[in-house]
Amino acid sequence: MATSHDLLRLDNIKKIFINADESKTVLQGINLSLSKSDSFSIVGPSGCGKTTLLLITAGLLSPTEGSVWMDGSPVHAPNRKIGLVLQHYGLLPWKTVAANITLGAHLQKIKIADEELITVKQKLGIEDIDHLYPGQLSGGQRQRVALARAILLRPSLLLLDEPFAAIDTITRERLQNRLLTIFTQGKFSFVIVTHNIEEAVFLGRKIMVLNNQGAGIKTVIENPEMGSLEYRNRPAFFERCLELRKILEDFA
Repeated sequence: MATSHDLLRLDNIKKIFINADESKTVLQGINLSLSKSDSFSIVGPSGCGKTTLLLITAGLLSPTEGSVWMDGSPVHAPNRKIGLVLQHYGLLPWKTVAANITLGAHLQKIKIADEELITVKQKLGIEDIDHLYPGQLSGGQRQRVALARAILLRPSLLLLDEPFAAIDTITRERLQNRLLTIFTQGKFSFVIVTHNIEEAVFLGRKIMVLNNQGAGIKTVIENPEMGSLEYRNRPAFFERCLELRKILEDFA
């Protein structure tokens, strides 16, 4: 059971997928705890179960064994305290940006004040595109719309599945900066799944490396210097990136 200071806790998560007469264990022995106003990066080679772990955390996929706790309560289904942003954004192509941003809040009957809506859009730099449709947006703009929609749900926990994977490097870093700024000013925690070493180090106060051979955790790296926009320019950032790279090279 989650302790009083844990926002999120995963206890001994195991997941087995069964297909016909075959079974595959993709996760086992996964333990994770996240406090309020904290962040966690999850990295590892393809097929190691990163997205599966995120879907289990979100309550969208049941573990074969183990339990997920959010604010002291078990998670068996989608939870209003948990926001999820998938790699492919999940925007409705027939709705405008304005409608996509507020869709989640409307569905959950959350009243959003005009001031709150304006502030979120300004922080993400999308205040002038309300009239456009997703097909008219760049990848970076679509990602910011998806983030705005999730943030307006006022989640205690935000789950991000490779959110910036299809975006060029400079735009990616700008969006990372915006996310970090909102995170440091807000009251939510987040877990981000990524293949990008620099992104994992820049955004995760802890970095979990999953193992695709043993289906468990290879290691967890402490990253206490995370939290500053200037972190990328500091020696500690490059040292942590090198440490993580060496660990991931063992999978090659």
